[in-house]
Amino acid sequence: MRIRRVLVGAAALVLGLAALPATAFGARPGWAVAVVDQASRRVLVLQSAEELIPYRGPDRLPVVWSWSADTAGDVNDLEPKRSWSLPDEAKQRVRHGRRYLLTTASGGLAAVVDTATGAAYWAADTGPHANPHSIELLPDGNVAVAASTGGWVRLYTASRGPRSTGYAEFRLPGAHGVHWDARSRLLWALGDDTLTALRVTGPPDAPVLAAVRTVPLPEPGGHDLAPVLAEPGRFWVSTGGHLWRYDPAADRFTRVRLTGGQDGRGIKSVGDEPGSGRLLTTAPDHAGPCSWCTSVLTLHRPGAERTLPGTRLYKARWWTSWGSGA
Repeated sequence: MRIRRVLVGAAALVLGLAALPATAFGARPGWAVAVVDQASRRVLVLQSAEELIPYRGPDRLPVVWSWSADTAGDVNDLEPKRSWSLPDEAKQRVRHGRRYLLTTASGGLAAVVDTATGAAYWAADTGPHANPHSIELLPDGNVAVAASTGGWVRLYTASRGPRSTGYAEFRLPGAHGVHWDARSRLLWALGDDTLTALRVTGPPDAPVLAAVRTVPLPEPGGHDLAPVLAEPGRFWVSTGGHLWRYDPAADRFTRVRLTGGQDGRGIKSVGDEPGSGRLLTTAPDHAGPCSWCTSVLTLHRPGAERTLPGTRLYKARWWTSWGSGA
């Protein structure tokens, strides 16, 4: 797997200033991009945004690495034909020097996959009605999963083994996002109407979740939660109508104005690229077979679009573990 890095320039880390292209730092093009493609039922890691020039179809995409529960083999016991339907999350995390893909699917599957071997560090079927939407790997090896229809955040005892199903649960209506913040050592979770900070106590084999802070969202429909890499400790929060930046220290949401007059409506995923500060978002384009998917990746600061014909994309993220504390 080829991961491209850029040098970090202080000017590019100031949110709101024009982001410098990766080549301005004297480096090769920037970070790879991971996309969740519901058409092929795969997580695809693609070459950098500069190299995502128009392609003629999904078989011509510049795929660096990919994973699907349909072909993984070691998760066959979890009924991937059903549980891997509509994959909806992809993150990279590093623990003890090993790089992992974190992924979920609306059909119920949640998995942490070693990218070097393709083997599942941990995987579970959360059930056909939970609709997991996000996942996080904690320093102790346990795994947090947020499920929107289930209305919960669970911390699974993955440290006990690859099929451990024990968990601590926190009820959160419309749970869509979850992120471990190493600075505060809190697990942040995004629901329909609130952003909640959870403290994890107890031993890894018997964890306990407790809310230490609950913040009302500026509008309903919380969907994506991601760290602002240019401003450590702050978060991107997408809602039904807009994109926001949340500062826990000031307890303040600030609306983010996107390039091209876009209002941030319906954003499924958001993140800033390390070094360059460019934003990467996905939102339904209402041009495909599903009302929630798109074939377009949108870049901001500077603005650009990358169309990937034949795909049904749900989320796209810079393929980096920055912001996870790893």
